[in-house]
Parts: sequence; C-alpha cells; structure tokens
Amino acid sequence: MSNSRSKQKERTRRSIIEAALGQLSADKSFASLSLREVAREAEIAPTSFYRHFKDMEELGLTLVDECGLALRQLMRKARKRFEEGGSVIVTSVTTFMEFTEQNPNIFRLLFHERSGTAYALRKAVAREIQYFIVELSDYMMARGFEKEAAFAQAEAMVAVVFNAGAESLDSKPSQRKLIAERAVMQLRYIAAGAKTHHLK
Repeated sequence: MSNSRSKQKERTRRSIIEAALGQLSADKSFASLSLREVAREAEIAPTSFYRHFKDMEELGLTLVDECGLALRQLMRKARKRFEEGGSVIVTSVTTFMEFTEQNPNIFRLLFHERSGTAYALRKAVAREIQYFIVELSDYMMARGFEKEAAFAQAEAMVAVVFNAGAESLDSKPSQRKLIAERAVMQLRYIAAGAKTHHLK
C-alpha cells in the first residue's frame, strides 16, 4: 500500500471514529447507533465501513480504547498539576470536571457502555476503569499506603469522581460547580477515613 493510500485510509478511519463519537448524546448511546448513521456522518458508503472495522462492536471497542487512553492522559495531567502545588483532591476534581466538559461524548460512551447490553463493551470499559484505579492506587502506595488500602481508597475515589462526571454532563455551570464541591467533600471524607485507618 502506498504512503498516500495508507494516509487516506487512516483519515477515513478517523472520520468513522469521530462520526460515531459525535452522534452520542444524553438520549443516544453507542448501542443505539446504526452502521448506516455512522457511515452517513463520516460521508462514506456503508460498504466502505467494512474496510476499516469488522462490525459496530469492533468500532465500539476501538472507541473504548481511545477513551481509556484519554483517561490515562488525564491522570498524567493531574499528576503534573499535583507537582505544581495545591490540593491533590481539588486538583483531581477540577481536572476531571474539565475533561468531562471538554470531552462529553468520551465520558458518555464510558458511562453508557459501563452498564450497556454489549458484553464485550462492558468488559472493555470495566478494564479501562480498572487501569485508572490501578494508576491512582500506585500513586497512593508511593505515599506510604499498603497495597490493599491504597486500592480500596482509589476504587472509592474513582467511583465518586465518575458519578460526579456523569451527573455534570448535561448540567448548567452553576450546577456543575455544586457537583464538583460535593465531590471534593466526599473525597476528603474518604481520604480522612483512609488516613485514620492507615495510622491504626
């Protein structure tokens, strides 16, 4: 395959991915998208879709992989901000809420498919969230927590942040601020409890 054809194929593949993500909304999950809808939005013939993906499930798995990569990049961004000073909890919530505001459909995909009807997608989303928990758990262990305690704390914190992100998706700015403040308070309670348990 020539270099120009290879580049064109990658551009078309990206168009399909972006077309699928772009059609997600509060009322439309990935499971409700049709191949024809995605092809029309990507401005390709439905038959051309199969040159890039075996079926809609494979496209969905690719989207989940990309969302997982975005989450890991988010974690690295938050860590960089930690190093610049300020509250770890406030920084974490602020970074995550910025992410959901700037990339709502990435989060919609994770949120909807986490409990969706497609087993392969549910499993893929669970794996990506688990990676996120493990990264946070590693951060906790680097600060003196034992593995089991670090993982339990990380799991609880990720649950709080994900719920806040899901709730904020279609909220007004004033509501988003309240959701973020509540998440910060909940995370502080978790951290305080973990610290007390750690000192016993």
